[in-house]
Amino acid sequence: MTVHFIGAGPGAADLITVRGRDLIARCPVCLYAGSIVPRELLDYCPPDARIVDTASLSLDEIEAEYVRATEAGEDVARLHSGDLSVWSAVAEQMRRLDRLGIDYTLTPGVPSFAAAAAALKRELTIPEVAQSLILTRVSGRASKMPEHETLTNFAATGATLAIHLAIHALDKIVEQLTPAYGSDCPVAIVVKASWPEEKILRGTLADIAAKVAEEPIERTALIFVGPGLKAEDFRESALYSADYVRRFRSGWDGSNS
Repeated sequence: MTVHFIGAGPGAADLITVRGRDLIARCPVCLYAGSIVPRELLDYCPPDARIVDTASLSLDEIEAEYVRATEAGEDVARLHSGDLSVWSAVAEQMRRLDRLGIDYTLTPGVPSFAAAAAALKRELTIPEVAQSLILTRVSGRASKMPEHETLTNFAATGATLAIHLAIHALDKIVEQLTPAYGSDCPVAIVVKASWPEEKILRGTLADIAAKVAEEPIERTALIFVGPGLKAEDFRESALYSADYVRRFRSGWDGSNS
């Protein structure tokens, strides 16, 4: 018996890996976070699968589902939104499975920031403007941020910020980022990226709070901040330059590296 943790993607049912889809299709048990994972993904489950919405369950109750499946010899497809590597609450589940001696695998998914960038039709790394992307959040009820992982510290780098789970703290975000980025720094908020009800708000640190006040957003939003969001007159990457000698072009002799 194996528990298969699967990154279910940002929302659209077809934004899941082939591996993830196939694992769902062959597991007799499926646990999914119903508050943020679309029910359309459950269409991939076998017709007689045991399907459990974990949105209202405690970690102890989820563990009990794993134990029940182990005793029945049934593989479990465990769906988490986005990708498993960030803010998935998978780590504590794996720790418990290790203690119980239950085998598990991890299948990555499409992260929400990638889906949001696609919705914006933006590359987040622009030559000589922004070459770093910081994925972060703010302190919340579920867990606090480490002492040195602050928006002020991240802003000092000038990198593009992708701020998750923080729409409720927009005023605080604006206050903390404006000194480093300037009031005219572009901001883009993508709500429910890839879902049918996807919505995009664009503005600057100066006016984004007012725009959100006009169109209130409660949850499932990702906030991007950084100069690369509007960069148009930027230097083209040398990667595809006719003068750029690299391994897959004539003229490469190994010394060019």
